[in-house]
Formats: sequence, structure tokens, C-alpha cells
Amino acid sequence: MKTPSLSLIAGAAALAAVTAFAALTAPDGTADAGPAKAAARLPVERTSLLCPSPGLSPLAETTYTAFTPAGGSGGPAGSADLHKSASADLDDGKKDDGKKDDGKDKEKKDAPGKPVVALEEPGKPVTAEASGAGSPALVGTATGRLAPGWAAQETTVVEAGAGRGLLGVSCTAPDTGFWIPAASTAKSREDYVHLTNPDDTAAVADIELYGPEGSLKSDVGEGITVPARSSVPVLISTLTSQAADDVTVHVTTRTGRVAAVVRASDETSGSDWLSASTGPTDTLVLPGIPSDATSVRLVAFAPGDDDADLKVRLLGKTGAISPVGHDSLHVKSRMTASVDLKDLTKGEAGSLLLTPVRSGKRTPVVAALRVVRGSGDKQEIAYIPATGPVGERATVADNRDKGSTLSLTAPTADATVKVTASAGSKGGEQTVKKYTVKAGTTLAVTPPVPSGLKGGYALTVETESGGPVHAARTLALPKGGIPMFTVQTLPDDRSTVEVPAARQDLSVLDE
Repeated sequence: MKTPSLSLIAGAAALAAVTAFAALTAPDGTADAGPAKAAARLPVERTSLLCPSPGLSPLAETTYTAFTPAGGSGGPAGSADLHKSASADLDDGKKDDGKKDDGKDKEKKDAPGKPVVALEEPGKPVTAEASGAGSPALVGTATGRLAPGWAAQETTVVEAGAGRGLLGVSCTAPDTGFWIPAASTAKSREDYVHLTNPDDTAAVADIELYGPEGSLKSDVGEGITVPARSSVPVLISTLTSQAADDVTVHVTTRTGRVAAVVRASDETSGSDWLSASTGPTDTLVLPGIPSDATSVRLVAFAPGDDDADLKVRLLGKTGAISPVGHDSLHVKSRMTASVDLKDLTKGEAGSLLLTPVRSGKRTPVVAALRVVRGSGDKQEIAYIPATGPVGERATVADNRDKGSTLSLTAPTADATVKVTASAGSKGGEQTVKKYTVKAGTTLAVTPPVPSGLKGGYALTVETESGGPVHAARTLALPKGGIPMFTVQTLPDDRSTVEVPAARQDLSVLDE
């Protein structure tokens, strides 16, 4: 046993050694005595994206597109690959032939395999095609100089039958919580929540549903296991016995992370993907309502303890107007509220702005729009969730030579943005154009197209000056007289992250 005197001597020697090392390695000059420097913004070095399974229709034709903007980090080359989910690999495995399992089949299934989409350089998108009902969910990671701003989109055309329509979704980063308004458990709807896990361990998720009267009770929505690097679709009408036209879906995880998105299908209006709303926050922008929308339905939810009173305004080409008879919306706490705004655009593209009726009461909400084009049996549906501003930069990966409309909304102040049409996936040179958006208006434009375009291309929007800009891109691909379309919003790509400056602090040795 050591004596107390020896312990004191050893402790003093260790403290002296630490202090001497710190003094020898301290930077020169007096920088250590001053305040810490402000955090620097540096490019991210790794990012993940998850693309849900396109669905069950044998008529589905899907295009996957991946893209990283040029001019980013000059760091290591890195990689950006989208692979089939592990659940898809298991489905592709051989049937039981009665032979003893020697472990080799499992090793093959666990191997990452060849990527479905592999990006090799920034500034040029890559695409891949898939057909039929067996198209898998994809799990992807980008590293090095391909990570900052990496974007991917899944675009599916189903020309007829159940779930027909043009379905588009920007592949989603994993998180621990998602609010998705505008889903439904009505008999005319078939809505699936797709949960995709990017990690090497299982995630456990809960799904809560909220209708016009509050929570829709369900026990089976709790503790849903999503296996490692796999995707699980959940039909939300099986989670409750209550039918509701407008439902807010809340996905949270107990362990791990997932990406959550809803595939919404209507008997008469077609189908599309419904992504999560930004927020909750007290002011929301829902950009990109088409000029020829025949029906617009607003769905909102207040997740807190207080009711929300929202002022509803349409930001059009020349300014803001209030929808007649629907200039405000009352949203009760933990209840889903909705209002049919009909054809409020009246031939002029616009965006919806939701703000508190009283500036002193700022209650956080989430919201989304259900938008219909066409009529009768020629209807088509799309969804627009509330979205954050473009910020420094945002990208939508899949655009075609025709059919794209870019909506730019400046809710508070004039702004100037730079729009870059990338090189084409099979050829063509990038094109750049600048736009000025007046405060309180929406500017809807046909975006620039790369010169000599072959294949698809990406659109990148960057804020150059002025106030915040919210953006969405509508892709229209008419089929058989049906005005098929899909809308993707363009929030900031979060390609940079704050890295706080650090300095040595020897004061910790005084304790």
C-alpha cells in the first residue's frame, strides 16, 4: 500500500509535468489571454441521404438522380453512393433449398454490393433507372468534396392503375423527429409512412396520428423496429380505427435515426410523396403553388399547449392578398386544422405565407398544402410542405429539358438570387442566371437550361443579397391528358457547419 506522503509527491509530480507540457506547447504571444475567436463555417465532410421505395405498382418507372454542386471544398475526393437497402438485399436472396447454411449467403447479403447510383465528380448529375414494383429503398453516404450540398431525388411515373401519377421526393437526411401534416386515414386514401434507417444498428420509432379532434388512439404505432440499413412501410390507416380526411403524422425515434416520408395515394386524384414540414415555428412559407391549381387545401397543426391564430396570405406576382373568407385560420392545440382555399391562385402562381394574427402571441405550427390540377378523372395531386429559406445554397437534383417551373418567394425584403443549371447527366454545359425578387411577392420562372443539354440536370439556387428567399420547383410531365406534376421545395443544403475556435486554458489546473 502506498503511503500518504508518497501519494502527495506523485500527485505533485504529475501536476508539474502536465503544467510544463502545457507551457511548452502553448502558442507564442498573448493570444491565449484573449477571448476565443468566432466559430468558423467549414464544409461538411460526411452526409447521408435516404430514398424510400417507389411503391407497389408494376407500372412504375423510376429515375434516381444524385448531384453535388461544383465549386465547393477542395478537400479529399471522397465518394457519394446510393445502395439498395439491406431489406432489398434480403428479398433478392435465394429461397431455402434445404442445404445447410454455411454463412456464405449471409456474408453476401451483408456486403454493400455495387451502388445503384455513384457520383464521381461535383457539378454533373448522375442517374439510374428502375422499373416495376420491386424497386428498393436506397441508403447513401457522401464524403470528402462530394459531401457539401449532396442532393438526390427519386422521380416515379405510374401511368395508370392504383397510385397513378408523377411522384417526386427529395431524398431525406436522417433525423429523430418529423412532423408531416396533410396525410389521411380516409377510405379514399392509401397513405404509407416509409421509415428508412441508415445506420448499422436497428432503430425503434413511434408514429403518432392527430386528426381534427385530437390524437387518434393507437397502440400498434409504438415501438416499430426498423432493421439496420433497411426500410419499413407502414399503412397509417392500420394504426387506428378512426377515419379522418386530414391527419398530422408525428414520427419520433426511441433509439437511432430514420428518414420519414409519406406516400399518399387518392382514388380520384392520383398520388405523390408528402415530405415533412419545417418547424414547428410561428411563421411558415409554402412556396410554389401552380398558376392553374384547381384546388388548394391548407392543413396545419399546433403541437404545443397553446392554440394558434394564423393570418393567411397569398404572395403573388405583384404582392400579397388575403383569400376571401379565409384570411385567418384558428388551430387548436394538438388538433389538425384545415381549410379549402379552392382555386385561390386564379391563374397566377403564388406562395402561401402564414404569420401570427397577433404579434404578441407567436405559437409554433407545422403545415402543408394539398394541391390539385385538372378536374374529373383527369386530376393530379401534389403536396407542398412548409419549408425553410434557401439560405446560402439549395439544390433540386432532377430537372428535364421541359416542364420545370422555379418559384422564388421573398416574404419580407427584396432579394437577389443566382440560379445555376448544371451540366447535363449525358452532356451539356452549365448556365447561370440571376433573378431579383421583390418583397412580398412570388416570381415564377422557367429556369435556365444547360446549353447543349443531354439527359437531366440539377438546379442550384444561391442567395446573393437581400432578405430570405423560399423556393420550390414544379416538374410537370403530362401523360394521357392528365396534368401530372410534383413539387419539391429547396431548403438550405446545410453544406457548411460551424466549427468553434479553441484555445488552451490552463485555468482548469487551478481546481
